[in-house]
Amino acid sequence: MTTPSADSGLRPFRIDIPQRDLDDLHDRLDRTRWPDELPGVGWAYGVPSDYLRELVGYWRHDYDWRAAEARLNEWPQFTTEIDGAQVHFAHIRSPEPDATALIVTHGWPGSIVEFLDVVGPLTDPAAHGGDRADAFHVVLPSIPGFGFSGPTRETGWEARRIADAWVELMSRLGYERFGVQGGDWGAAVSRELGRVHPGRAIGIHLNLLPGAQAATEPTAEELEALSPEERERTLTSWRRWAEWFRDGTGYFHVQSTRPQTLSYALTDSPVGQLAWIVEKFREWTESEELPEEAVDRDLMLTNVMLYWLTGTAGSSARVYYERAHAGGERIAAPHEPSTAPTAVAVFPGDPQIPLRHKAERTENIVRWTELDRGGHFAAMEEPDLLVKDVRAFFRQLRERG
Repeated sequence: MTTPSADSGLRPFRIDIPQRDLDDLHDRLDRTRWPDELPGVGWAYGVPSDYLRELVGYWRHDYDWRAAEARLNEWPQFTTEIDGAQVHFAHIRSPEPDATALIVTHGWPGSIVEFLDVVGPLTDPAAHGGDRADAFHVVLPSIPGFGFSGPTRETGWEARRIADAWVELMSRLGYERFGVQGGDWGAAVSRELGRVHPGRAIGIHLNLLPGAQAATEPTAEELEALSPEERERTLTSWRRWAEWFRDGTGYFHVQSTRPQTLSYALTDSPVGQLAWIVEKFREWTESEELPEEAVDRDLMLTNVMLYWLTGTAGSSARVYYERAHAGGERIAAPHEPSTAPTAVAVFPGDPQIPLRHKAERTENIVRWTELDRGGHFAAMEEPDLLVKDVRAFFRQLRERG
């Protein structure tokens, strides 16, 4: 690592939400206009009123933003301008001077809050029962349009452009070579970074792999060519995908086509913003009934707060529109091959289950781990499992030379 230059454009940042913004939130929560609801339908039509009313009451009277703000501010944070966009990020250096640099990217409806429970074990493994050799200097950027990196001011912020921005960010921090990790949109960005900048990426660790699911029903011929284990995974992936596509992609179609229209409702109503996000924490985790069974309630609310307090419901949704309307040389097709050493950690509760035989058509897969628990929000649901697999992957690359 080299030392960032004085003209690198990095500005220290500290979260300091004005009290008037919190008072406004509380006033809006107190004046919520609640819709009617069909009796006895549970979650089938969306988030049920009785659950949301109780959660809103907790948000209003028991949740402590200032405690969450203080916890986030334990991370050194910065902003910088890259390619015309403000980029907010946390940079947590390991006490181990020879630690590997690692850039970790969130997705939607996530944020850097996802990583509150993994940063300590990643940066200081010795303090968490691990090996000092597995230490990382961790960089956590907020995707342009999300949270304190929002809103964006121009079109075109899709995975490839974000990946290019991350390479520039790591250069400004003095990291010539670095590891990459991501899930959801963070996986799309991480994969593109490795594909387009293989000389900069030591390896790519993903807990989602776009395009590697069984998006069409497998034929008998396809299944016959697979091992019994992969055949069963393929059928599971197809069933999961078909269910998700049939009943779980309303948000995707709205954000891919009319993110601006959606933004008026979510920017004006904190309960609307909460419901839009909390539904995904329930559907994409291994929770049986309530999302809190899989993800800590306060962490979930802190994540929602970053969207609400920054007014970025609309600008964060634009990444879906940009992907759906992408064109030109900057945007690579999802199946365009990557040579970067890649690891995939498969968490069984994710609605999009990747398949190794499909992944190996386009990825340089050097590690594939089937976990026994956890879902889409891996860093929040099963932080220990995610950390363990990230450590093992980069240790494998070090030993391989």
